[in-house]
Amino acid sequence: MSIVDLRQLNSRQIEPLLAEEAQRWREELRWDYRSSLDLIKKFVEARSLAGCAAMEDGQAAGYAFYVIEEHKGLLGGLYVSPRFPQMALANDLLTNTLETLRAVPYIGRIEAQLVPFGCEFDGALSKHGFHLYPRQFMLLDLNGPTGNSKPNGSSPSTNEPSGLRLEEWNDRYFTACARLIQLAYADHMDGEINDQYRSEEGALKFLKNIIMLPGCGQFQQRASFVLRAPHSHELAGVVLTSAVAPGVGHTTQICVMPGYQRHGLGRRLIEATIQSLRAHRFSALSLTVTAANERAVRLYASLGFTQIKTFTAGVWQSAGVPSRRTLFS
Repeated sequence: MSIVDLRQLNSRQIEPLLAEEAQRWREELRWDYRSSLDLIKKFVEARSLAGCAAMEDGQAAGYAFYVIEEHKGLLGGLYVSPRFPQMALANDLLTNTLETLRAVPYIGRIEAQLVPFGCEFDGALSKHGFHLYPRQFMLLDLNGPTGNSKPNGSSPSTNEPSGLRLEEWNDRYFTACARLIQLAYADHMDGEINDQYRSEEGALKFLKNIIMLPGCGQFQQRASFVLRAPHSHELAGVVLTSAVAPGVGHTTQICVMPGYQRHGLGRRLIEATIQSLRAHRFSALSLTVTAANERAVRLYASLGFTQIKTFTAGVWQSAGVPSRRTLFS
């Protein structure tokens, strides 16, 4: 077994491993990950994907890749086939990748949100100095009962008791939504996990990634909503949803403006998504949530979501780069 640069491989050498990974996403998370893996395959074939692979007899047993975005590195994926010693190879791949990233002079931060299949990455990330944030992958069966949500077939109301209007997503809300995300996560643990949330410019990049690019599925405008006051372009809340497999939705973002929080707006937004997806014959809706965000976890559980997988977000910062970590109630 040898660890080699991904740019030394061709797509045929890694294709069986990617097919196996796609099957794990489908079976464990009900997520059709093939479009994302097809992109990985294209970048491998173009010799332009940064990362490494564990090779045996000319075939990949595992791989890791990363991207560099301004001052930070992003660990985009890490997968090892269960046909091999997963934990040992995952450690080798992670060590190789991090050594490469940390050698880049201007990299002061590395973020990782790695979904494990067969082995956990917590110990390996912790050993490399990452601060860990446990997260939950939750799923709602749209064909079953949905806790306290409204009955199947009811349509979202346009007028909220708070005076806010519930409207379907429109691209004219990009800038207002970026501002909402920045303010909503200003003192929130998720702003520690993803530093794009900390600025309006970063939030706008995040929005364009989840709405315009295929990495988080096919954006579903009809199941994505905003809450706003009449005659105002500012948003009080937003929920964005994509289709990640036939009949399976995934909420990629939900947040509420400070000052409007704890008034049931998050519930109203996710209920609107549930109603829309049911009306369009979707069978399931998934989302991810940071485990320490207990209010959000309780909300989703009350609506019928159940935890089907746990994973860990990790953040590493070089010495001298201050953390914005905050204690949250």
